[in-house]
Amino acid sequence: MKLAFAGKGGVGKTTLAAWTANYLARQGKNVWLIDADTALSLGQAAGLKTEELPVPLIQRKDIIEERIGTGIIHMNPVVDDLPEKLAVDIPGDYSGTQKLIVMGTVTNAGGGCACGANALLKALLSHIMLERDEWVLVDLEAGIEHLGRGTVRAVDGLAIVSEPSRRGLDTASSIARFANELGLTRQALVLNRTTQFGVTLPGEMGKASLEIPIVEGLAARQLENPSVIGLAEQEQLDGYVASLLNTFA
Repeated sequence: MKLAFAGKGGVGKTTLAAWTANYLARQGKNVWLIDADTALSLGQAAGLKTEELPVPLIQRKDIIEERIGTGIIHMNPVVDDLPEKLAVDIPGDYSGTQKLIVMGTVTNAGGGCACGANALLKALLSHIMLERDEWVLVDLEAGIEHLGRGTVRAVDGLAIVSEPSRRGLDTASSIARFANELGLTRQALVLNRTTQFGVTLPGEMGKASLEIPIVEGLAARQLENPSVIGLAEQEQLDGYVASLLNTFA
């Protein structure tokens, strides 16, 4: 199954993606984690140290030139071997596996044409989503940029994460609308950091598929440790993840 996590920046989508991957690995599943967010924080959230993170594909000029070319651009590059070359293992006490790939993005204005780099990013993401018969979790760019390009058209489900705020919910509503236009109708609205269950949402939002309260263990740790794994509330968090996965079953 392929799932994508979207939402406004800072609402906890990366945290939820890391919790989901860890839960699946402990269930014996093999999971690919794809960091497609410019924040590049998924690896650390999943428990890796800074020095253990893979180099983002967008920075691998050697691979980009090899697969795309420097003159005539190859828009359909061979990428089937790249996941294993680019990924790093996330170690842990589980029977499955977690492999992280960091995509990166082009952010330097005036830095020249990024057509080749973007073509390779899109080709690799499409390969992993369409041709890999494994669990794939994609942490998307904050907002709706990836959905606008249609790069997650092949996902089986979209977890749209928001906090209980007007700005967060406005972004969530935009994401849901764009996803529907792409035919991605299997969506789950996750309301994170709620102070009470059964929050009444604006009329156009419908009902949240999952509500997650403030996790005290995470709040106490986050200034000292970027990892969201191994919290005292593990059993409770597993229940939330299982509930989310059931919405896409």
